[in-house]
Amino acid sequence: MNKKVLIYIVEDSVPSAMLYESYLNTLGYKVRVFHTGMDALEGINDQVPDVLILDVHLPGISGLDILREVTAAELPTKTIVITSETELDHAVGATRHGAFDFIEKPFSKDRLLVTVNNALRESELINRVKAYSDAVDTEGFGDFIGASPPMKLVYQIINNVAPSNANVFITGESGTGKELCASAIHQVSKRANGPFIPINCAAIPKDLFESEIFGHVKGAFSGAVKDRAGAAEQANGGTLFLDEMCEMDLNLQAKLLRLIQSGTFQKVGSEDQQHVDVRFVCATNRDPLVEVAEGRFREDLYYRLNVVPIDLPPLRDRGHDVMAIAQILLEKFNTDLGKEFTGFSEEATAIMLNYSWPGNVRELQNVVENVVIMNSGTQILPDMMPNVIQASETTTSDPPEVKDPVANTSQSFVSPETRTLSEEPQQITTAPDSPDQIQPLWLSEKQAIEEAIRICRDNIPLAAAHLGVSPSTIYRKMKGWEKEEN
Repeated sequence: MNKKVLIYIVEDSVPSAMLYESYLNTLGYKVRVFHTGMDALEGINDQVPDVLILDVHLPGISGLDILREVTAAELPTKTIVITSETELDHAVGATRHGAFDFIEKPFSKDRLLVTVNNALRESELINRVKAYSDAVDTEGFGDFIGASPPMKLVYQIINNVAPSNANVFITGESGTGKELCASAIHQVSKRANGPFIPINCAAIPKDLFESEIFGHVKGAFSGAVKDRAGAAEQANGGTLFLDEMCEMDLNLQAKLLRLIQSGTFQKVGSEDQQHVDVRFVCATNRDPLVEVAEGRFREDLYYRLNVVPIDLPPLRDRGHDVMAIAQILLEKFNTDLGKEFTGFSEEATAIMLNYSWPGNVRELQNVVENVVIMNSGTQILPDMMPNVIQASETTTSDPPEVKDPVANTSQSFVSPETRTLSEEPQQITTAPDSPDQIQPLWLSEKQAIEEAIRICRDNIPLAAAHLGVSPSTIYRKMKGWEKEEN
């Protein structure tokens, strides 16, 4: 982070300015020196520094005048005023006008560095508080759109984990925004100024995967005509996002585990060890515990990566976030395609809220783009919707209720609205007349789970959500039933 910090020194004494600059350079800060107030103001207009070190007495414009300009403009910089022992009244006035602190001449290297680092820490704290406040109070977070309870919980987890270097494992159905989540973690972390390198593990051929992750040297294999930096090296100082992590070959998983444990790797064709500082964020649309149980994913790698899990909710569980996202997409496609749509009719809104969106946000984007391309007007109407969306209107009349994920509530997995007209009301069974009629508990549980899966049209993650358990729990129980029946 230090190499990215920008500090301005405004000091008319050339020897003093060179001394202060040498102090700051020892920590790798980027430093610019100005000897007049006018030059300093031009530099600030060009790029606002993180810290501004101001001498009070300057030719032309005084340091206090510059401080007043910076404070009035509400610039995100911390100002440190340099004074002499006889100018303490100026120092007090400076703090009243927004200076972070003042230091008296002559001062030591340690005194300057401690004051600068304190200013940087306060700026970082302010930024974190603002990010957390925005996550709770606004209609989105980073590139996410929506303020439903499930998404606010996601925003809170992102804010909690971002300042650390902990690895994160993101799960969720396809199209729920796993890369957006990884990017949001990076953007509010200490690594925000570093690179964010995404890799789709499912899109890279197996024989090229090691080279993509670790790089290669010239001549390592046919076609390696020059040295190439892999994703791990490119992400040094930043975040490496491995999407579709469960698609990675087991042999490569072992090499990735070594990288995570030691921070070192070897390029293909090289015997030299390289060290990198990388944060790992991974994602999958599968249940990683099932992949571990089936032997397709290393258990030790899973626990290395799954320090902080984030489960992204499907779009059908996000209530009116659907329309907030749809409106943003509508405005985008309006601009791209030169259309004049202003919004969705009440009937179209009801249809969209009732639809289950199995493809999540990706499907919503495709639907809105299709509607804008194929139609003209000022309002999106029901008959403009694709047939599959219109058909959903006949299956349910009310949008799904969005539950607060923190609240301790329970609900049946079958609501009255989901029953068809041909179904008979469930009868309350009476207690059996003899112990022989008591059904084993595992069998009753099996019947309840199978019924939930049937109602959810074989969508196990959806059935698990309604039953209040994780999908991995259902998979484990299904394996147990096979043993019971055998």
